[in-house]
Amino acid sequence: MTGSQTSWRRPRCSVGAELQRVRRAPSRGRIVGGTSARADAAPGTMSGSETEPFLSQADDTNDRPVPGTSLLPSSMGNPKSEGPEVPDREELQRITGLSASHSALIVAVLCYINLLNYMDRFTVAGVLPDIEQFFSIGDGSSGLIQTVFISSYMVLAPVFGYLGDRYNRKYLMCGGIAFWSLVTLGSSFIPKERFWLLLLTRGLVGVGEASYSTIAPTLIADLFVADQRSQMLSVFYFAIPVGSGLGYIAGSKVKDVAGDWHWALRVTPGLGVVAVLLLFLVVREPPRGAVERHSDSPPLNPTSWSADLRALARNPSFILSSLGFTAVAFVTGSLALWAPAFLLRSRVVLGETPPCLPGDSCSSSDSLIFGLITCLTGVLGVGLGVEISRRLRHSNPRADPLVCAAGLLGSAPFLFLSVACARGSIVATYIFIFIGETLLSMNWAIVADILLYVVIPTRRSTAEAFQIVLSHLLGDAGSPYLIGLISDRLRRNWPPSFLSEFRALQFSLMLCAFVGALGGAAFLGTAIVIEGDRRRAQLHVQGLLHEAGPEDDRIVVPRRGRSTRVPVSSVLI
Repeated sequence: MTGSQTSWRRPRCSVGAELQRVRRAPSRGRIVGGTSARADAAPGTMSGSETEPFLSQADDTNDRPVPGTSLLPSSMGNPKSEGPEVPDREELQRITGLSASHSALIVAVLCYINLLNYMDRFTVAGVLPDIEQFFSIGDGSSGLIQTVFISSYMVLAPVFGYLGDRYNRKYLMCGGIAFWSLVTLGSSFIPKERFWLLLLTRGLVGVGEASYSTIAPTLIADLFVADQRSQMLSVFYFAIPVGSGLGYIAGSKVKDVAGDWHWALRVTPGLGVVAVLLLFLVVREPPRGAVERHSDSPPLNPTSWSADLRALARNPSFILSSLGFTAVAFVTGSLALWAPAFLLRSRVVLGETPPCLPGDSCSSSDSLIFGLITCLTGVLGVGLGVEISRRLRHSNPRADPLVCAAGLLGSAPFLFLSVACARGSIVATYIFIFIGETLLSMNWAIVADILLYVVIPTRRSTAEAFQIVLSHLLGDAGSPYLIGLISDRLRRNWPPSFLSEFRALQFSLMLCAFVGALGGAAFLGTAIVIEGDRRRAQLHVQGLLHEAGPEDDRIVVPRRGRSTRVPVSSVLI
């Protein structure tokens, strides 16, 4: 342990000797992770009986470990250590039992399924005007389609998060994606009198997406570490904007070719069957957290679900980054469903395209263009965010949340301008959307990376699940419906016209810019606390830190010839 030592000990018992005993028997000792005001402490249990306790703690001096660095057995007393040892390719293969090419192939399969996941989600948005005409529904009911799906996805995510931390992740994903494919196919055969049945099937689609989204990133985390992990996550999260864009494109073009929007919903189920086969044949289950542990540290064992939740609730970096990601979900969810319809109404007002009347097929050009923009800005934004963050990490350990904050705060004014300028110039609207979505996409891979290094491996699926719950509960579960509801309420106060339909949706979409600015503030808060949370997670993985529960918040110290349990805070300086 670095820094000077303050110790309570029996005579002729050195601090160095006790630290050696703690290293040899980590299950018998505990290093208590503190904040910048409280340095890490390592109470060691004495051999013999409990009557000879020992407590050692680093003083609060400038010699303590630098925030962001780890305290490893191989680097005790070395203040220049900058983090955990990164295994080379041969060591990774030995630990995971998988070759580098096989690990990369697993990521490719997961990326394909993630792309398919988002492609299906936004196929509905690509044909939304046709769905409104077919079922004779308004903006509020249209927004409810996405809200029902996200709500189901949000409710089921904790269930699969719990299962993903404890059972075989490969088979959980196989079952969920097979069920999702069947339900999606069934939703394309619903008659126009049964709109409620469409809502039900879209809700059931959330089963498959919850089974996959909470688990897949943790598999990547167990295959790679450090910069390799960031690069693989960036590849994985490229699939979100690319898949979203392909959803718009596939929805609009398949509808045009088939002459019926129902066929747009029949594309992804067939691809889902291929995904299940690839999962079953290619993906292997790596040991949880093995690539991050030191070779002589004990394996991590799952804790109870309640203990996981308490630990996550006490992790400010996880909470604040999840709130920031909630703002991203709110904005992307609103734009994903309403941007094509808004652009169509803008063209109608500008006289560039005829209005969408009952019985007619609606123009799909805006869905196609918006899909292409989403694909391009997604690839550009995710890659740009990861590369900027990677370069800044060497000089600033807070680079990840700062890049996320810059992306959200920078996107807000451009998204506002894209909505405000739509009545004057559709070209200017597309330019501002391009810039705003590029900045917004910088967050995707970085947020996932933040979660993986501030949360220990045995509760990452649970953390992914509850980040999904929070981001969807306050984000895109309600934002499409909220935007549609505000639009409907505004239209009631104006005379019926195509202009009033456009203005109502325009004003309601302006809410996205303000929510984005709030998300940027949450990421700025994350930057303040992230170093300490990352250091605590590293120590826990290395077996040097054991979290104290309600029954563990007291420590044995000598008092009047006997051992006495007192609160840790009473002996920390």
